Amino acid sequence: MPIPITLLLLAAGAFAALGNFNMVLLFFISFSALICGDTTGYWIGRIWGSKVLDGIEHSKRWNRLIPPSRIVQSRQYFRLRGGLAIFLSRFLVSALGGIINLLSGSELYPYRYFFICDISGEALGAMIPLLLGYIFGASWEAVGDVLGYSSFLILCLFVVILLVTGLIRNARSLKRVNVTSIRQPVEMQSNAAGTSAIAPAETSAGPTGNLPLL
Repeated sequence: MPIPITLLLLAAGAFAALGNFNMVLLFFISFSALICGDTTGYWIGRIWGSKVLDGIEHSKRWNRLIPPSRIVQSRQYFRLRGGLAIFLSRFLVSALGGIINLLSGSELYPYRYFFICDISGEALGAMIPLLLGYIFGASWEAVGDVLGYSSFLILCLFVVILLVTGLIRNARSLKRVNVTSIRQPVEMQSNAAGTSAIAPAETSAGPTGNLPLL
């Protein structure tokens, strides 16, 4: 059964407080291991995940479910906002770290920007649990439970924010459609009324223009 990396770093920090490990060495080992794991996940997504998305984009069968424009929009959106997601998933919502790594590669996010966001986030992701384990010592398990619950609550809050944002966007789009559907008949009626008002004026002006000159 895999051990969560946060609990492992908390335990390592607690052992470092007892003098069993060197804190600086622990940080560099954990930091380099996290960077290697994130880079591996990125390139797996870059090599195989991007091919899957390209196949979906050019497949007529999948285009009914996922239009090619959606894939293009998702890549553009991830290039604009992906850096923040990479940075926050290193330490704040670490449960999404592996998914973000694969998604970054699949969405063809530039590796140099991924690397910059990754090392800045993983520096905090390695330092925070090590320091907490070092400070609280024997209570590192309780600290791990608190961090786990906090991460879960932040993840739930993030999902709720996404759902509310999506509902607001859908409501605004429906409102725009209703407004345009109401405006079009009104404009057609006004144009028809203007045309009917101009036509009698032209017919009444016609005979006066053809009177014989005396």
